[in-house]
Amino acid sequence: MTLDEELLKLEDDIRRLKIEWEVYFNGSSERPPRDLVYRIETYIKRRTADQSDLNFGQRYKLNALAQKYAVQNALWKRRAMEKEEGRGVFAQQRQGLEALTAARVVCVVCSHPEIETEKADQILQAIISAQRELGRRVEVDPARFHQFLCDKTEQVKSLFHCASVQFWISTEDGKLTFKAAKA
Repeated sequence: MTLDEELLKLEDDIRRLKIEWEVYFNGSSERPPRDLVYRIETYIKRRTADQSDLNFGQRYKLNALAQKYAVQNALWKRRAMEKEEGRGVFAQQRQGLEALTAARVVCVVCSHPEIETEKADQILQAIISAQRELGRRVEVDPARFHQFLCDKTEQVKSLFHCASVQFWISTEDGKLTFKAAKA
């Protein structure tokens, strides 16, 4: 492999490393890309130690790539430390996850509430317990709610052309949320 090809490979490896770090920071990968970091660092150290076989253009390109890598590496190290310590953007993500787990969410999939009465009762019980959790008086007529559930199921099924409907009952910010969507 010629020196120009090695420098192009180094540039490509730095680009690939940037992508792998972003994958890691977005949570799609459990481990940081340490093997590619090691490969790039050893190549840069080996080539910068002995630049006698490089011409001016190759030396310039190597120094530019080493500089680019050093700047990116400092950024990646800082972001990795923030992620490990749970600070910055990663603290907001963790707080969002904690809020989701703190908010009680009940999800029920139903296709025919007139036949699946146990699912309709489960939805009704979830609404009643959510209202009690919020400290409200519970005044729900089971027959009217059952009819409402049948009507809403048919409405969503005809609107989205689906076979079943998914119902969510949750409490967020002191409010009861009841949502229906295609399953």
